Amino acid sequence: MAPKEELKARVCQVIDTRREQIIEIGERIFKEPELGFKEFKTSKLVAETMAEFGLPYQTELGITGVKGELDSGRPGPAVALMSELDSLLIPDHPQADPETGAAHACGHNAQVAGMLGAMMGLADAKVLESLAGKIAFLAVPAEEFVEVEYRMGLVKEGKLEFLGGKPELIRLGHFDDIDISMMIHTHSLPPDAEQYKKALVGESSNGCVVKMIRYMGRAAHAGSAPHRGINALAAAQVALAAINAQRETFKDNDTIRIHPIITKGGELVNVVPSEVRLETYVRGKTTKAIMDANMKLDRALRAGAMALGAEVRIETIPGYMPLMNDPELTDFFKENSIELFGEDEFRSGGHGTGSTDMGDISRIMPALHPGVAGGGGTSHGNDFKIADKDLAYVAPAKLLAMTAIDLLWNKAEKAKEVLDNYEPEMTKTEYLEYQRNIFKTEVYHGETGQSEIDS
Repeated sequence: MAPKEELKARVCQVIDTRREQIIEIGERIFKEPELGFKEFKTSKLVAETMAEFGLPYQTELGITGVKGELDSGRPGPAVALMSELDSLLIPDHPQADPETGAAHACGHNAQVAGMLGAMMGLADAKVLESLAGKIAFLAVPAEEFVEVEYRMGLVKEGKLEFLGGKPELIRLGHFDDIDISMMIHTHSLPPDAEQYKKALVGESSNGCVVKMIRYMGRAAHAGSAPHRGINALAAAQVALAAINAQRETFKDNDTIRIHPIITKGGELVNVVPSEVRLETYVRGKTTKAIMDANMKLDRALRAGAMALGAEVRIETIPGYMPLMNDPELTDFFKENSIELFGEDEFRSGGHGTGSTDMGDISRIMPALHPGVAGGGGTSHGNDFKIADKDLAYVAPAKLLAMTAIDLLWNKAEKAKEVLDNYEPEMTKTEYLEYQRNIFKTEVYHGETGQSEIDS
């Protein structure tokens, strides 16, 4: 059995020789952004690259997911190195698809390149003979929770149950043979921000539920007979004011974030708005905090309907669970980051207020979702770009591969220790039941104060 450090050096050397290919993959995906559950070109590229390196693989997982595997042939845990296939919806991004508005403004293109780069290194460096267990490479659809109405249409057609890629793949059983999961996110590295480092790991991040809201009023001539109408926009405005009034009731430590948008505000300026639509997330640090804030949000939404005598349809959709990064996996990543970048370029963070469906994975198995720099501009902004290709594409490939070696070397001793020390919050069955119970549609009649609930 070769020494662990020798294996890491060998893999990193192979990744360096594949540098141009890895970068080309990341750049190609950046120029061809696709929205969730529509990532057909990206998933095809992933599958073709796995085939090039001789990996057995599966496609069309949760519509577009791809899963390949390297098997050491010796018993041991299975470690998944993961990436996300989808982009955001930012029509004014310079690289946005002119037809769909899709743009890679979050670095998922770098995730895919890094995962495939790790696969290249581990496959070509012939290190499996010194490892135990398996390494899966999992490209997952639809992490960004966009186009909710489109995805709900897929649910009604029976093509999905959950609207996020990882929850859907959990349901379908594609994590049943995985014991430990890891992926790396790209972040920006502003030159004037000392607190930013090339590598970072936070302790945790928010989870969320998703809300689709529809106010129904009564149309009337806005000039000559507004008294005959019921203004759905006014009802929504009352609700938004009531939501804002709730903010001081949220505990700071719960890191609640509610950020609604109006997606439809009426039809014509001279017609009393009869239909208004809103969307929002309810984010929080714990499931308890999320559901408490969700209850207050629903109360505010009903208040808007009651004030105007309108009707409101409140659709509650399971989003993502709060993320908990595994501390032992964090230590391995930290050591490898320091080896690559130096001790001054690693930062441990606290709690983040964004959300990711990696949180769902972290509730049922040890998981890690760190960040590596390489981006520029604003995450989720129209100026986001890949500023440092080696940091964004090549370094994550090395870190993923090095951490997999840490876990599976010496009869997978360290992976077994991680699993022994991890206590899952939920079984898969409990997780699915929890998420399914969040689905709820309430129709509240403001004139009568009556509700109809469909769970």
